[in-house]
Amino acid sequence: MTHSTMTKTKLFMLLPSLALSLGVAWAQTSNGPGYFIPKAPAPPTQNKVIPTQTPPSAQTSAQSAVEEAEKLPPIPNLPTLSPESTPPAAVIGTLSVPEILQKSTAMIGIEKVIEGRRAVLAKEAEAEQKKLQAEQKTIEAEQKKLGKQEIASKEKALQQEIEAAQVKFHNKDVAIQIAGRKAVGKVQAMLIAVIRQVARAHGMNLVLHRSQTVLNANGFDISQEVVTRLNKLLPAVAVPPSIVPKGAAAIEPQKP
Repeated sequence: MTHSTMTKTKLFMLLPSLALSLGVAWAQTSNGPGYFIPKAPAPPTQNKVIPTQTPPSAQTSAQSAVEEAEKLPPIPNLPTLSPESTPPAAVIGTLSVPEILQKSTAMIGIEKVIEGRRAVLAKEAEAEQKKLQAEQKTIEAEQKKLGKQEIASKEKALQQEIEAAQVKFHNKDVAIQIAGRKAVGKVQAMLIAVIRQVARAHGMNLVLHRSQTVLNANGFDISQEVVTRLNKLLPAVAVPPSIVPKGAAAIEPQKP
């Protein structure tokens, strides 16, 4: 692949990569299923290992060793503890956090603000891409007039501009994410307080996610009460300005 082709490839990757990051990033902060449920850690990255053929006898021995290692050691016989107080009888409630957040006026307002900022950022990225495409075409048109060294210098400068644009828009997207998460955090905090308040009003001492129950009567569900109370106490949240954090990576394009 020539230097010119590599530059053009990077150029056309600018906007799609930004669009992808915008979609994925806000999905992580929005009110999708499983809200408030800890995310499973990503599997560690490993180098690809080329498998080798193992003799059947070695496979059998290895399998036996694994099975032996998986056997539990003898279970110890511990002495009986002195009697402790019995836990209270469970008074159960259920709720759906995704449903509550979908009906939260504060969350709806936050999403509109974030979507608006992302739309503006996408337009800026599109305009930047058009500008870089025009520079690329200018360099291609000058290839027959200029020497190889001068063309290479211009292509290098363009590549640096592309990399700087990618970093710039990435940082702006991160700033939008941070602003959105700060606003969502205020809704989360108030939601927890409201759940506690409503649960105590009903004498509930155990509240479960509705999605984690197989069957429950409607009388257990406090979702609508929580929504009503949440919207009364926190009808809206101001989304802070999207400011690029200090220390964010930056690439300054060099002039040819």
